[in-house]
Amino acid sequence: MPDTPFLHVDPARLDRNLAAMAGWAERHGVRLRPHAKTHKCVRVAQRQLAAGAVGLTVATIGEAEVFADAGFDDLFVAYPLWLSEDKARRLRALAGRVTLTVGADSVEGVRRLAEGLGGAPVGVLVEIDSGMHRSGVPADSVVSVADAARDAGLTVAGVFTFPGHGYGLDTARADAAEQEARSLAVAANALRDNGIDVSVVSGGSTPTARLADPGVVTELRPGVYVFNDAQQLELGSCGIDDIALTAVSTVVSASGSRVVLDAGSKILGADRPGWTTGFGRLADHLDARLVSLSEHHAVAEFPPAAVVPEVGDRVRVIPNHVCTAVNLVDELFAGPDPYGELESWPVAARGANS
Repeated sequence: MPDTPFLHVDPARLDRNLAAMAGWAERHGVRLRPHAKTHKCVRVAQRQLAAGAVGLTVATIGEAEVFADAGFDDLFVAYPLWLSEDKARRLRALAGRVTLTVGADSVEGVRRLAEGLGGAPVGVLVEIDSGMHRSGVPADSVVSVADAARDAGLTVAGVFTFPGHGYGLDTARADAAEQEARSLAVAANALRDNGIDVSVVSGGSTPTARLADPGVVTELRPGVYVFNDAQQLELGSCGIDDIALTAVSTVVSASGSRVVLDAGSKILGADRPGWTTGFGRLADHLDARLVSLSEHHAVAEFPPAAVVPEVGDRVRVIPNHVCTAVNLVDELFAGPDPYGELESWPVAARGANS
């Protein structure tokens, strides 16, 4: 067993999560193209395709290169790329090896994309802002970007969005899913009315995936569902038995109802949205909370009368945001027992940020 702290994957839980999402997609006639930025791991991606995924979503050209090198041949870069000379060269090389689609959300972006690709076979999905207010054009503005792409010689395959504002309590998930469906329907219909054959209407996040409207979306791109995390647990989009990744940590100091773990922000990540109850959760002590986080320390507080771990004990921490935690390590350690014999799964796309 490796020294703590390290990230442990339970393969049985992982496979159950993959099968559950793939099963939902199949029952509803929706293609599943999971986002590999969560795990960045070839071993996990292979299991996703074996479970029924049609291809992978990635965030960067670098991630696409890693998975192309590993034999994955259907990739979507879900990002409005702005091509430098070097990125254009890399994208052209990728287009000669895999079926490649990229995102776009501006007239300037698609013109630069077309110039950089020089006729290489790359499809385009226009990104729609369905309420997160990050990248993406309003649904009723999609035609201007699509027309610019076609005029520049690019093939527009459809539209996509990310309902990231579904990360919230109360009705946030349902509201975001409804806004996703409405925005994608408006955008897809606008393209069809403009003579574009829309083959892809892509949406989905882990909190909203099972709330997606299969009458609108043709494809879902959840990422976190493979492992789940403390955010998903608090949102109610997963249960404790769906947590497939934890950070195994050692208690290094203790005082009363507080203990200090050796898993700080450099293994857990530092994300803490305002609606969460701490910097992560303890998988075997759900009534405890991580009340503070430093680079190499996490302080856990236990309620009165709780059984508090002692110095030297090992505990399992559920990161708030598993995507950022995975990107902090070179390898995941997989096996049924986090304290037993473990197999190393390299995080192949770690740091592939461009």
